[in-house]
Amino acid sequence: MRAHQIMTRSVITIGPDVTILEAANVMLQHHVSGLPVLDAAGKLVGIVSEGDFIRRREIATQRKRGRWLKVLLGDSAVDYVHEYGRRVCDVMTSDPITVTEDATLEEIVDAMETNGVKRLPVLRGEQLVGLVSRANLMHAVASLAREIPDPTADDDHIRSRVVAAINKNDWSPFGLSVIVRDGIVHLSGVITDERSRQASIVAAQNVAGVKKVRDHLCWVDTMSGMFLKSPEDIEMAKAG
Repeated sequence: MRAHQIMTRSVITIGPDVTILEAANVMLQHHVSGLPVLDAAGKLVGIVSEGDFIRRREIATQRKRGRWLKVLLGDSAVDYVHEYGRRVCDVMTSDPITVTEDATLEEIVDAMETNGVKRLPVLRGEQLVGLVSRANLMHAVASLAREIPDPTADDDHIRSRVVAAINKNDWSPFGLSVIVRDGIVHLSGVITDERSRQASIVAAQNVAGVKKVRDHLCWVDTMSGMFLKSPEDIEMAKAG
């Protein structure tokens, strides 16, 4: 399996000059823990994640340094910008580690472990075409655990058509992940309205070549943050 077969294609991005407050709200609204940062030309210039909001003056979590350490090293200008900066470019990780569409799962995992990151932007040349996260890897592991055959060329075409059929709608799940094996479609992602679940399943069922649709969409309550696995996954867990 390769990056293009498991990555999330509908990626929520943000600009470097957006305020930190706006970025935090976007992440909360869409239930994502990281956002690729694109400049005005659409080029990837960084990535901002939950970890970038830990050391912040708003919550009084700036780094505390002893008096002698300050005398020896002085206050870190970099830390100061990170803790007090107002824009995404002040806290983001610049020049993030990326992978290509053809990166293997082994290469993706190695890159994540070596660099201590949880998500990797996927590039086609300099263009951002997707995002691979630990969640995508978990979905891939789950699909392989079900003893699903390796994807064929037809499976890749079916996947592209399913993604396009669902993503063009305003009810499309957040972080939609589609895996296709032998014509069987596995849908993963986050929904906030149960009607989106059935709409996604119907959209996939209407794509030529689809034999069956497996529902792994997770429902999240936007007010409380409570989440529930799909009815299908709940039944599978009981049976297991």
